[in-house]
Amino acid sequence: MDPRDRWFEDYREGETIGFGDRTVTAEEIIAFAREYDPQAFHLSEEGGRATPYGGLIASGWHTASMTMRMLVDHVLSRHGLGSPGLDELRWLAPVRPDDRLSCRVTVLEARRSRSKPDRGIIRQKVETYNQKGEQVLSWTAAGLVRCRTPAPDIAG
Repeated sequence: MDPRDRWFEDYREGETIGFGDRTVTAEEIIAFAREYDPQAFHLSEEGGRATPYGGLIASGWHTASMTMRMLVDHVLSRHGLGSPGLDELRWLAPVRPDDRLSCRVTVLEARRSRSKPDRGIIRQKVETYNQKGEQVLSWTAAGLVRCRTPAPDIAG
């Protein structure tokens, strides 16, 4: 089954899905930085040399945005209803030009909403890695996903 076709009932705690293979370019690092995070180490190789990073690195927000794109392209359910937020966002290692990023998502919890029983709440750990297997980003997210079947009638 394509992960994007999952309903709430299809999520299993402990399930892990790996996906993505996205190469990062210097040009896109700089373009993102110019628009959203214009710090020297995101704007040029020269600007990064004078820092502990030793060269150009992507903004953490850029890394998060690239991760989000891979999530949408490969794993977010078409029956999704958005997210109330995420926790524990961590930028664990710099992302550099020509790095190849991939992701892994692990379902931590799947429970039906008590207040809106037509949907479930999925808590997932999202991890992004470079081509060397180094983890560069992680977060824990909650997502809302429609239920395939209505909630059982508990009033009767």
